[in-house]
Amino acid sequence: MKIGIPRALFFYHYYPLWESFFKALGQEVVLSNPTNKQILKKGVEVTVDDACLPVKLFHGHVMDLAHKADTIFIPRIISIEPGEYICPKFLGLPDMIKYNLPDLPPVIDIKLDLYNKKSRILEHFFEIGKNLNKTRWEVLKAYIVACKSFSSYKNYIRKHRITPYEILTQKNFKCIKKQTEPGFTVLLLGHPYNLYDNFISMDLITKLRKINAKIITYEMINEKNIVQGTKKLTKDMFWTLGKNILGCAYYFLENKKIDGIIHVASFGCGPDSLIGELLEHRVMREYKVPFLYLTLDEHSGEAGFDTRLEAFLDILEGRKVSESNISAHG
Repeated sequence: MKIGIPRALFFYHYYPLWESFFKALGQEVVLSNPTNKQILKKGVEVTVDDACLPVKLFHGHVMDLAHKADTIFIPRIISIEPGEYICPKFLGLPDMIKYNLPDLPPVIDIKLDLYNKKSRILEHFFEIGKNLNKTRWEVLKAYIVACKSFSSYKNYIRKHRITPYEILTQKNFKCIKKQTEPGFTVLLLGHPYNLYDNFISMDLITKLRKINAKIITYEMINEKNIVQGTKKLTKDMFWTLGKNILGCAYYFLENKKIDGIIHVASFGCGPDSLIGELLEHRVMREYKVPFLYLTLDEHSGEAGFDTRLEAFLDILEGRKVSESNISAHG
């Protein structure tokens, strides 16, 4: 059976897990094409106006898969960490897709809810296997294989400081050029589906690599460091992705290990609007670190995007020159 996985939303986070699991069960995995103008246009046309850009884009990717796959995998994600939630749009995503795109192959929309107990993830995979007429023993073996693959993926990111985008778009990601003397260390913050989609992020990661910037994302540090960073918050953050963004930011700000921060968000995202404002105000008030807040939507133009990025990099360059010219004699 051909199982279609849209190249959008949690693709850049969970794809190695999903791919390994389905292949271990003897299924063929089919991906939508990388985002392009046509995929975005189709998604915008069929989605309600007040949906955020990632949701519109997801619709376009599902449409791209419609005639390629026997079934499409769209999990109904509620929570991926105990005591925390994901944006409600993930919960309603399968229903939005079925309503807006009625002529689709069957959809696998098994619920994933780890709010009360993380071990419930195994039940999630058992239900997927049941849809595929697999036994619990077959599913368990496939799940173990998938977990090992997913763990290797995450460990490689942390060890080599390579982004998910660079891993998943390279046939042999071990050959990516390692940078020995980075010009700047830039903390790149945002949801995976905003940062790592090369089309909507205006090729941001490649542009930073070209100027020899060292990129840091929250996937590159362990959970302990993120938790350490969240202690700067006055209240617990109940959005998992928001917690990762803020925890990572405060960890590096407190340890003074970065030259600047770029936060990429999508227009119309409620959690992003709060997190972006909270982070920007605190950074400028307490840490005095250059901060660039980039908002994306279907109307974003690359010229304006590049102008703001170049201005930000000029600030980093100016600060580095100023610091290197400080007299040793006071």
